[in-house]
Amino acid sequence: MTRAIEFTNVSKIYGSGWPNRYRIPALDKISLHIESGTCHALLGPNRSGKTTFVKLLLGLCKPTEGEISRLGDSPKNKSTLAKIGYVHENQLFPRYLTARELLRYYGSLSLIPQSKLNPKVDALLKKVGLADRATEPISRFSKGMIQRLGLAQSLLNDPELLILDEPTEGLDLSGRQLLRDVVHEQKKRGATTLLISHVFPEVEQLCDRVTVLVAGQVAKQAEITDLLRDPKSGQPRSLEDALRPLYKTNNP
Repeated sequence: MTRAIEFTNVSKIYGSGWPNRYRIPALDKISLHIESGTCHALLGPNRSGKTTFVKLLLGLCKPTEGEISRLGDSPKNKSTLAKIGYVHENQLFPRYLTARELLRYYGSLSLIPQSKLNPKVDALLKKVGLADRATEPISRFSKGMIQRLGLAQSLLNDPELLILDEPTEGLDLSGRQLLRDVVHEQKKRGATTLLISHVFPEVEQLCDRVTVLVAGQVAKQAEITDLLRDPKSGQPRSLEDALRPLYKTNNP
């Protein structure tokens, strides 16, 4: 199986003060890989390095040391960005645009031909439950509707890698089911999903494997099936129970 993401001894140190008097390590020599066609969870307490991980993956910052591979290439190669979809927990869209106008705009940035773009936009609006609100300005949308629109936007380019950063924020039950359906569809077509979340029940249902970061280091990597069974008793347990000791280590 090929690897969609690979970090090898990656560190990221931020400078603070003048001239960089203080050095703040966000990631410390982490190594991990994510197989293609899987859903992988990136978990950890606040300030564990998850945001820095995503920034490095997207090429928004450079590692202090180490090597990163994204879809078989370096993040320096911007062409692979065309194969990535991204959903942020706080979507910031121009509020004067309608949902349809927004998707057409992003579709044009992705160089999708007009002959294919319009039908695709309509199909995605229907998929995320916004077909009846397609011509309304985004300023009238609720938090959950904006999240649905963000999910539609992330799927415009049929991404090989879909990054979901706290995607359930503001979503109702039907919206969460929609998210599960999207992840299952990604798997069926051999694409990869990276899920960053604090909602453990969603991780339990969606993910194949879990990586936990604590204080910038990899504290745990395991198959979800292994985490959901107590190693001593063999009895089922929740993901929260399995990871609680790791989360405590990052809190005073």
